[in-house]
Amino acid sequence: MESLNYWPMLETSINIALGAIIAGVSTWVVMRQKDVYQDKLESGDRRVDMLEAISADVGQVNHIFAKYSALVIESYRFGEQWPSGRREELSQVNAELVKEFKKLADAETRLLMLGEKLMERSLRLYGARIAHFRKEVFVGRQDIKENEIVSLKQEVATQREKFYDLLSKRYDRLLAA
Repeated sequence: MESLNYWPMLETSINIALGAIIAGVSTWVVMRQKDVYQDKLESGDRRVDMLEAISADVGQVNHIFAKYSALVIESYRFGEQWPSGRREELSQVNAELVKEFKKLADAETRLLMLGEKLMERSLRLYGARIAHFRKEVFVGRQDIKENEIVSLKQEVATQREKFYDLLSKRYDRLLAA
């Protein structure tokens, strides 16, 4: 009769142990899935941060290019009457633009690291359009017409829009994920 009293205690102990094992395994599985999900979120956050940094770098180049193009167009309109102070300002802005082109190259590299070949190509074309503008429009060149200057500047703006369209689509997809 005494052996019968131990059986319910043994059965209860086994049930408690199995419950603890099941709870432990379930907790481990849930925590592991949470870690994987958290890693994916952090990876997405890093990509978003990198795209935001690229956007800021391109925005800085665009700002300096806008100053450069405005000063060059102004020099074209004024011709020989253009003040020397503005000429010095253009020289500074030109040097700043050349310096900022390094950020554009760095942004292209980051895009390639992210596997964004189409976006990198678009950014490279944007930089090439700016370089072409600088080659064609410069202080002292009077044989170019103003509508040609405007057309060249519009090509730069169009390429910038194409780049930002690609960037915006990728950015939106990452935020939606």
